Amino acid sequence: MKARIMSLFSMICGIMGCTAQPKGYESVDVTEFDRIISDADVVRLDVRTADEYSDGHIDGAINIDIQQSDSFDSLATKTLPKDKTIAVYCRSGRRSKVAAERLAGQGFKVVELSNGFNGWTGAGKSVTKDAVDMFLTDNGTIVRTYCIKHGTVRIQIGNKWIYVDPVTKAAQPVTDYSNMPKADIILITHEHGDHLDTQAISQLMKSSTMPITNQRSNAQLGGDGKSVVMKNGDHLTLAAPVRIKLEAVPAYNTGADKQQFHPKGRDNGYIINIPAEAPGKAFRIYIAGDTEDIPELTDIKDIDIAFLPCNLPYTMSPEQLVKAAKTVKPTVLFPYHYGQTDMQQVVKMLDGSDIDVRIRKYQ
Repeated sequence: MKARIMSLFSMICGIMGCTAQPKGYESVDVTEFDRIISDADVVRLDVRTADEYSDGHIDGAINIDIQQSDSFDSLATKTLPKDKTIAVYCRSGRRSKVAAERLAGQGFKVVELSNGFNGWTGAGKSVTKDAVDMFLTDNGTIVRTYCIKHGTVRIQIGNKWIYVDPVTKAAQPVTDYSNMPKADIILITHEHGDHLDTQAISQLMKSSTMPITNQRSNAQLGGDGKSVVMKNGDHLTLAAPVRIKLEAVPAYNTGADKQQFHPKGRDNGYIINIPAEAPGKAFRIYIAGDTEDIPELTDIKDIDIAFLPCNLPYTMSPEQLVKAAKTVKPTVLFPYHYGQTDMQQVVKMLDGSDIDVRIRKYQ
């Protein structure tokens, strides 16, 4: 009898020992999770479905669905940096624990929100519906692009923020920027009301914010010396507030019936260069502004991310956008400023081009 009791005791201890083995990740409550993700180097990962993510998510979180088991591991390996902490959550904490264990098994450093998105919202924490895409530069800098709307993009480089053409009411839905991180740089492509909005700029300004504009936009802002004016062909190297090299490139209409909208030489597109430590390559983001498929696109090379407009009669048709994309050859393409244009036709026309076309809510 004693032997049987000891055997049963050993079995129970064995089971407990197995369950007590380290899982390879840390499970934390809402307060600790919030503290951890306040570090800009921490990657926020939502492992729910795309529909759940679209309904609301923690600001700055990217989405890789753990239920897509065939692709989860490969996408995680391709997307996530091994030298950064990955902060994982799902709806209630069940799926995130599965994801955390799998990520830890691949060598990632992982923390997991124990009671999930439900616990986060239940604690009154803020959420957003802004879609986020994350990229990793050769020097290990994390770059995040946030879709706001229309021609408005929010870009995070490390812990610094760049806003492109922020507007409040000129493009729907109405956007309140007062609750967003203050801007380090604001890029204004031209002076049209759906690209230049003094209210949005005011909401984003802090003492060190650097607005960068074309000449006409600077004049509309009062020419008070706060803006840095760039014209087509200008280059600007910044060490602060963000370490980047900036190029102003042409953006204009070519059609005779459309040149009154965006005449040649007036407006800017921008290329943001994030320098790399040798022997890596610079990470390059092309923001086209309001343009057509102009000849100067042949000079724009080695682009990692491109934002190209598609909205007749003001910018490009889907066919022009496809031609422009095949000329620039970005790794990732975000069609933007596209109004009611059906972007799926662009996806189909670029199928097989090796360009990753990502459709976000840039109406």
